[in-house]
Amino acid sequence: MVEQVCRECHRVVTGQTCPVCGSSNLSSDWSGLVIIVDPQRSKIAEMIGVTVADKYALKVR
Repeated sequence: MVEQVCRECHRVVTGQTCPVCGSSNLSSDWSGLVIIVDPQRSKIAEMIGVTVADKYALKVR
């Protein structure tokens, strides 16, 4: 299954809807990947506004 990215929260998902924000607005055209392990202590998670540990795309088209 092709990984898609939620256009709302940039989370990498494998289904038809994003389990974090519930959006079905997904894109397969994305670039850059960041994996957040501990969002409470991560400066990068703070910069991109992430509160849930997971994989996120940096740019979604």
